[in-house]
Amino acid sequence: MSSSEARSNHAVDMHLEVDVIPVSDVDQAKQFYQGLGWRLDDDTAAGNDVRIVQFTPPGSGCSVSFGKGIIAAAPGSAEGTLTVTDIAAAHDEIVDRGIDATDMWHGAPFPPDARLSGPDPEHTSYGSFFSFNDPDGNAWLVQEVTTRLPGRV
Repeated sequence: MSSSEARSNHAVDMHLEVDVIPVSDVDQAKQFYQGLGWRLDDDTAAGNDVRIVQFTPPGSGCSVSFGKGIIAAAPGSAEGTLTVTDIAAAHDEIVDRGIDATDMWHGAPFPPDARLSGPDPEHTSYGSFFSFNDPDGNAWLVQEVTTRLPGRV
C-alpha cells in the first residue's frame, strides 16, 4: 500500500490546542481570566508591538491566547464553548468569582426565545447552558456534558 493510500484510509489525529481571542486591553483581559481561575501558561512580549498571553481552563486540553499584534479580529467578536459535568456547580463557581453570568437554561442554546428556564431537570447531556462575557464582550457558552456522544473524548 502506498503512503497516499494509507493517508486516505486513516484520518490524521488533530487536536485543538489554542484558540486566539481578540481583546482591546491585554492587562484587563489577563486579570479577568486569572479571576476565572484559569492557569496562566505564558505572558511573552516579543518587542514593543507583540505580546502573547495564554491561559488554560482547569481540566482543558485547549488554551486561549490573546495579546497585542497577534490577531486582526475585532475585540469582542469571539465565541467559545466550555463543557462541564455539573452545570449548577460551574454556574455557582463563576458567579462566586464575581463574573456576571446569565441564568441557567435548557433546551436549544439558540435562539434565546427557545430557551427554557433552569437546567435540564434530567441533566440530559448537551442540554443545559449558561453564558458569560469577558470585558471586551467575547462570549463564552457553558454547556453541561454528562455523557459524551460516541467517538468523543
